Amino acid sequence: MRLAVAQIITGKSTAANLDLIRDYATQAKAAGAELVVFPEAAMRAFGHSLTDIAEPVDGPWAQSVRNLAQELDIAIVAGMFTPGKDGKVRNTLLVAGPGLAAAYDKVHLFDAFGFAESNTVDAGETPVTFELNGTTFGLATCYDVRFPALFTANAKAGAQVNIVCASWGAGEGKAEQWDLLVRARALDSTTFVVACGQGDPETTGAGPAGSAPTGIGHSAVISPLGSALATLGGEPGLAVVDIDPATVAGVREKLPVLANARTF
Repeated sequence: MRLAVAQIITGKSTAANLDLIRDYATQAKAAGAELVVFPEAAMRAFGHSLTDIAEPVDGPWAQSVRNLAQELDIAIVAGMFTPGKDGKVRNTLLVAGPGLAAAYDKVHLFDAFGFAESNTVDAGETPVTFELNGTTFGLATCYDVRFPALFTANAKAGAQVNIVCASWGAGEGKAEQWDLLVRARALDSTTFVVACGQGDPETTGAGPAGSAPTGIGHSAVISPLGSALATLGGEPGLAVVDIDPATVAGVREKLPVLANARTF
């Protein structure tokens, strides 16, 4: 299976962000990808109001992504915001493509490093997987990557690939933590990990957007044994990589961490 990771930098305009998605999805299709993964907050970057653009997964912005996926005959995963309770939103990953209809609400909210996502965002409750061309994918968003149980739950539900979409905040040691965590989650779950983050605004001269998480780049595709198959730097870009999900079964025979795990 050929996958693409679209490391973009989104802004306030949902229409302009859709144009970015169209551009990178078109490039991914031209490169032969069956699936293209976009980051968290692809609909609108953090640091801007979210409640005024939040919409259901059958709303017009999501439908535009679906129409694009149908037009290009490619699967798309992209971060958006849907209505939550009490004036909050949900941090949602939309899965669009021919025969696909899935969405995941971020379970672990980023109340860390001085930022309180729970002030404006409702937490999701359950893991989500979806199937594409015989391969099962699990979904995760940003801060979720610090919680191995979600990745192993996806693997136990059949996932051979875990997708992580992020808007990873900059800071001392944060890039090293991201690199370590995405590789560790691959080893924990013996899955491929497709980790797509927002690019670093400083690479375009824009600078960070206040106190809200923006991005540092460093998107990667990791093998089930923790090796990097593709990596990006801080600047926007597209990485295309071929993976063989059938190899996961062999890895799990050699490294049966899922079978050997005990619950305490």
